[in-house]
Amino acid sequence: MKNKTTLFVTLLLAVLVLMAPIYWPGLRAHAASSNTEDLDRSMKAVAAVYSLVEQNYADPVSSEKAFYGDHNVGGAIPGMLHTLDPHSNFVDPAEYRDMQRRQHAQYFGVGMQITMDGPKTVVMEPFTGSPAWNADLRRGDWIVAVDAKDATTLDSQAVAEMLRGPRGTQVRVSVRRDGAAEPVSVTVTRGEIETSVVDAFWLKPGIVHLKVTSFEAQNLGRDVDAQLQKLGESSVSGMVLDLRGNLGGLVNEAVALGGRFLRNGQTVVSHRGRAEQEQVFRAKAQAAAQKYPIVVLIDRLSASASEIVSGALQDHDRAWLLGETTFGKGLVQAQFPLSEGAALLLTIAHYYTPSGRLIQRDYQHQSFFDYYSHRTNPTNTDDVKATDAGRKVFGGGGITPDEKYDSPKLSLFQRRLLNMGAFYHFGSVYFGAAKPGLPAGWQPDSDTMARFKEFLHKQPPPFTFTDADLANAQDWLREQIRYELYFRAFDKKTAERARWMDDAEIHKAIESMPKAEALLKTSQKLYALRVPDLPRQ
Repeated sequence: MKNKTTLFVTLLLAVLVLMAPIYWPGLRAHAASSNTEDLDRSMKAVAAVYSLVEQNYADPVSSEKAFYGDHNVGGAIPGMLHTLDPHSNFVDPAEYRDMQRRQHAQYFGVGMQITMDGPKTVVMEPFTGSPAWNADLRRGDWIVAVDAKDATTLDSQAVAEMLRGPRGTQVRVSVRRDGAAEPVSVTVTRGEIETSVVDAFWLKPGIVHLKVTSFEAQNLGRDVDAQLQKLGESSVSGMVLDLRGNLGGLVNEAVALGGRFLRNGQTVVSHRGRAEQEQVFRAKAQAAAQKYPIVVLIDRLSASASEIVSGALQDHDRAWLLGETTFGKGLVQAQFPLSEGAALLLTIAHYYTPSGRLIQRDYQHQSFFDYYSHRTNPTNTDDVKATDAGRKVFGGGGITPDEKYDSPKLSLFQRRLLNMGAFYHFGSVYFGAAKPGLPAGWQPDSDTMARFKEFLHKQPPPFTFTDADLANAQDWLREQIRYELYFRAFDKKTAERARWMDDAEIHKAIESMPKAEALLKTSQKLYALRVPDLPRQ
């Protein structure tokens, strides 16, 4: 391992130079012009530092940890990348495999999402209709063994690797469940698992809610088309496109989603950088998607691909944007696979909206902590552009909505409940070992609220609260409890749809639909005037 590490250190940058032309041919000229003497001197310094550490550090040194890092701290390679920008990063083999699985939205396994709850690996969601679902594995189950091998000391990533396997093979899963005296063991036959990040349903006659939770999956555009076709897109008179909390993903899927609502040939996004020519992504329209107004919901966590979609629809006056200013992530990462299954995510360009706005906000004059916590997002008044209809828009700070909507701020009591996972744990206690079930349309009653209060009293100190805390948050508490219990008794989709039907911001979006209708008429008139200038496809 020592020899391999020394070779890796010495050739690290050279490997990147050699790989660059394979994935991005435009990088070749810049790579060849690097100062060889400076490079040699820098690499010798790195090798010398590691040699000193390896020979003299008080404890044995793990070369993998020194260069790759671990879950607690980054190593030399991530550290080097983090000097460039907040998004260039090193991805270890396990993370890279998981990223590729999410992008394909398809794998073989038992079909459930697991996570860490303190030291425990627990089931967060068995996917509807999956082998895990059919075997009655439940949200809240603590995985204690897989094929009789103890899993209590493993993290969720290690447990996930044990659960995956070829289609048709079996795996024995043992879980601890609230209310059950003994572990529950089930045999699950692995199958092909497909996931979806899209949900479309009717909010009211003619008004459809399209929720997109991520752009990571390569099947997103296909799923949107399929779900809207199933609903009957020709019957849509207005759409609420919900991108709140959507951290982004694949640019091609963003172009596919945004482009379906635009006209053929209209620009969706472009990107350019030091080492490659400008690339322009253009719309491939869907005929049925041209006829109805759209209100797009965005917030401070809408990032990257979400900003590509919302920025394109705003610049072409195709949609009315409602909510908060988006995150402001407009850096293009290319994947550079390395040996042993790892990869670099390296920033190679910047994204620009159709009007020429820079999406990326400033990260050079603040700490990465402040950048990620999104404490400030000032408007760059020097980057002024205009939409197709001449509306003024600004760049360099994310996408600013046409109409601001401030979500209610949570109290300290509410934030503490969320941080401790109170509703998740209450759901396990509420149903216990019994099969979760609720009647259609169920709402938390006074007995349910009394049980929740009793549950909170049993939480270990220093958790304290008052009756006033409960009274001031009563409606919010009922909403959170209903969501959790619906999730367990029905499924995640049912729980989310019930929440969205009562969402005040979604109701505000419906009220704002006439503004979106006015923009649509404007964009149609402008398109009719400018269509001869658009490239044909």
